[in-house]
This record gives sequence, C-alpha cells and structure tokens, in this order.
Amino acid sequence: MSVPRTTTTPTHIEAQYQTKGHHARTLTKEEQKKLDKDCNVVSEFKQNKLEKEAKKNWDLFYKRNSTNFYKDRHWTTREFEELKTDDNEEKKVLLEVGCGVGNALFPLLEESPSLFIYACDFSPRAVQFVKANPSYNQDRLQAFQCDLTMDPLCEAIPQCNVDIVTMIFVLSAIHPDKMSKAIKNIYSVIKPGGVVLFRDYGLYDHAMLRFSSGHKLADNFYVRQDGTRAYYFSEEKLSKIFTDAGFDVVTSEYVLRETVNKKEGLCVPRVFVQGKFIKRTDYTGNHTTLSTNPTVDEQDEGQVHEQDKGETS
Repeated sequence: MSVPRTTTTPTHIEAQYQTKGHHARTLTKEEQKKLDKDCNVVSEFKQNKLEKEAKKNWDLFYKRNSTNFYKDRHWTTREFEELKTDDNEEKKVLLEVGCGVGNALFPLLEESPSLFIYACDFSPRAVQFVKANPSYNQDRLQAFQCDLTMDPLCEAIPQCNVDIVTMIFVLSAIHPDKMSKAIKNIYSVIKPGGVVLFRDYGLYDHAMLRFSSGHKLADNFYVRQDGTRAYYFSEEKLSKIFTDAGFDVVTSEYVLRETVNKKEGLCVPRVFVQGKFIKRTDYTGNHTTLSTNPTVDEQDEGQVHEQDKGETS
C-alpha cells in the first residue's frame, strides 16, 4: 500500500503511468517461471495459526506503525464521484469497512460535508486511533470494532440504512473462504440501490511477484513477514463474489500503474482492481444472518483488513 508520509518528492522517480481496462497484466517469461516454481504452500497447521492470530497481528502492526504508515487518501473523491457532496445535498450515510486509522475517512469528512460516516475495523487499536484523532466528531462519525465475517453489522447500524460502502484494500486481507460472508454482511445494511465502491490488489501486482518461496497460502493468497495476509484478485473473481451476494456490477476493471525510474532503469508495475457494485432490489438468494453467538471454533477465527507496504494512490 502506501509509504510513510513525506513532504519531499523523490527526484529519482521520473514518471507514473496509469491505464484502466479488462485485461490482466502480461507476465514476463521470468515472472511466469517464478510463479510456476512456487508451488509449495504453507502447512495447514501454520495457516490455522495465522487465522487465529489475525487480530493480534493487525494490532501489532498498528502498535509498530501508529498513524504514520499510510498516506491520507485524498484520491477517493477523484476515483469515485459518488463520494462528492456539498452543503446543499441531502445527507448520505457512508460505511467504511477496514477504516484503519482514518486515512480515507478524515479527508472525506472535510471534502464531503453532507456525509455521515460509520467506520469499522478488525483491529481495536486502529479504532482507538480513529477515536483519538482531533477531527473525530460523533455528530458526523461513529467508529467501532468489527470482524466482518462474524459480527453482524446490523448490531451497530440500522438495516438497509447505508447509501454508500467503501472497501479500500480490505477484502484482500480476508481468507478467501470467508469473503462471501463479509459481502453478505455488508448487504444487510446497505439500501436497495446503494453502491459499494471498491479498490484492492490485482492479479500479478508487483507485491505479489515479490513474495519468496514459503509465503504462499493458496492460489493468489500470500502471507507477509508480519503475519498479515493478502489476496490478489482477478476481475472475474471479484465480480463473482459480489454477484453471488446479490449485487449488480456497474464497473469492474484493472488499474495498471507503472512507476518508472529512468535513472536506475527500473519499472515497478502495480496492479489494482477497482469496481462499483449496486445492491439489487429483486435479489432472492440466501442471506443467512451472521450469528451473534458463534461456535467455539468460530470464536478463534477472524478476518483482517488492508495493508501492503507498496500501495500508491
């Protein structure tokens, strides 16, 4: 994801290029060979341990980095016009899942005066940082801790009350087997016709190709050195998760970015997936409400939210 805040622009970075489309990045022969060779996955014992310790790993991440790891995300209103509001508009309710320490929500509070924001995160420490921010105002913002795969959002938010949901580098940190639970949980609080605004890591992103042997959990799913995890989406995979949960796809595409360092002769290819998904008004599929009393096994399981140390906005 992002680098620590800085007021200095590195002079060795000559240019950044961005394109959007429906074609995944083409791998070089060396990259394809590296991926093909990395066929061994982490043991089931270690994978279960990572799942059980997910919340602890994210709390440790925020303990180490405090509020200084990510840049404030002023780009969200540029990419998603739905987030732009003014004083003359009717108030809208937004839910940001995986809010972290507020790098997206606090700029939104400034730029969009007609928004009321619910914000949740898997990490209690991250939520504490949000509430400790001088800009935290309960008249416009309510933050709470939540495991999207286990804790019913409707306990904190009235059902069908949310106009817009933002998921910015969040779903990739949830185990693939639990992603549908998270999306169905969101479905329960968003209004019919409400929209989910989404950006996350895409297939063959530079960060995915950097993993060395011993970090692979499953296809396109990896664990970082600090125990946090990341999934890299294809456009097709992302669209299916949402359509299966009762959403229509408005847009779904790859965002391909290249940071070129001409002096060093380096090109860093970043790949994200970005989309907009609208809650269908006629969906009749099965949406089992998340239990407020999980089983013993479920109590040890959790999901995580966003992190990648090379994110760019």
